[in-house]
Amino acid sequence: MAAVFTCCLGCCGDGESGRVPLKEMPAVQLDTHHMGTDVVIVKSGRRICGTGGCLANAPLHQNKSYFEFKIQSTGVWGMGVATQKVNLNQIPMGRDIHSLVLRHDGSVYHNNEEKNRLPANSLPQEGDIVGITYDHVELNLYLNGKNMHCPASGIRGTVFPVVYVDDSAIIDCQFSDFYHSPPQGFEKILFEQQIF
Repeated sequence: MAAVFTCCLGCCGDGESGRVPLKEMPAVQLDTHHMGTDVVIVKSGRRICGTGGCLANAPLHQNKSYFEFKIQSTGVWGMGVATQKVNLNQIPMGRDIHSLVLRHDGSVYHNNEEKNRLPANSLPQEGDIVGITYDHVELNLYLNGKNMHCPASGIRGTVFPVVYVDDSAIIDCQFSDFYHSPPQGFEKILFEQQIF
């Protein structure tokens, strides 16, 4: 019996040697490898300005995702979900099958078709927080934590959060540590390794 303990202790050691550190998961942020040519990304991948669009660095693999955008400066902007085939230099987005976005005028576009529209008295302004939920079927919008009851659908395939700006718009992206609590059942974007 003593030989078993000796072998066990000898193989395992003091618990320090042979320890493999866990790899820290990367932060979800705007992806400088998937952005328009005239886009500027600052604040550790959390702020977009310039002209054009940018995808986030994590696809929406989980069933119910939530993320937010804060309008720091108004102008021409849009936010929603897109595939990696979207043209990040062509704005406004929503003109083709590769993006489903809320535009600054309150319209929600996909494949050059208006899918829905925010109520006229609920257009996002400077300082407002736009929350987005996506469940692989439907995109829903929240303005300062309030459900806008403005669902839209139609996009297919693997999608990523997307945001675009022009005409002096500045948008901050919030992929965790939200301003408003996600709706029940929705959570921050998880990298694929975090899901399993």
